Amino acid sequence: MKGKPVIFDHPLIQHKLTFVRDKNTDTKEFRELISEIAALMCYEATRDLPLMDTEVTTPVGPAKTKILAGKKLAIVPILRAGLGMVDGILRMIPAARVGHIGLYRDHETHLPVEYYCKLPSDISERDVFVLDPMLATGGSAVDAITMIKEKGAKNIYYLCIIAAPEGLEMLGKAHPDVQVYCAALDEKLNENKYIVPGLGDAGDRIFGTK
Repeated sequence: MKGKPVIFDHPLIQHKLTFVRDKNTDTKEFRELISEIAALMCYEATRDLPLMDTEVTTPVGPAKTKILAGKKLAIVPILRAGLGMVDGILRMIPAARVGHIGLYRDHETHLPVEYYCKLPSDISERDVFVLDPMLATGGSAVDAITMIKEKGAKNIYYLCIIAAPEGLEMLGKAHPDVQVYCAALDEKLNENKYIVPGLGDAGDRIFGTK
């Protein structure tokens, strides 16, 4: 089992999260903030990636430096809201491969329904970061990670911006080997399975839909 969920308290993340929550934040700014928060979370979540020694020549002379130790990375957003986190993370890890998992929540049952899955062919050889701004019931996260494991991936991390206790509990029970990172742990889910206080529907706010 990996460690307890990591709640980032970095001042920049918390500052930007305030404006993400604000209902008066427009689509353009919301989209930009989600991307920026994702980049900052990626910076924190990858601090334990292994390094190896190398040497380069500067304009002044040779320098002993460090590079990532050949680690292959993949990011897998859960469609559609997870797409809002992709660009921010690719700015930090431009060589990462990108997969996509399509799940939507049935408004009657509140259960996830799969409609798309496309992953890198070598996903089993990569550390995988699953992306979704909101961890509400946990159903979509559990199903997405199950699908990724079925393709052979072993080292999986889950990045969300806001989590509900119910979602963390479900994900932890189903996949105790997956490390979870989030920017905020909120109070609860309401009767419609939305996170309270949350930020509303992340997909609608990212893409300007209702």
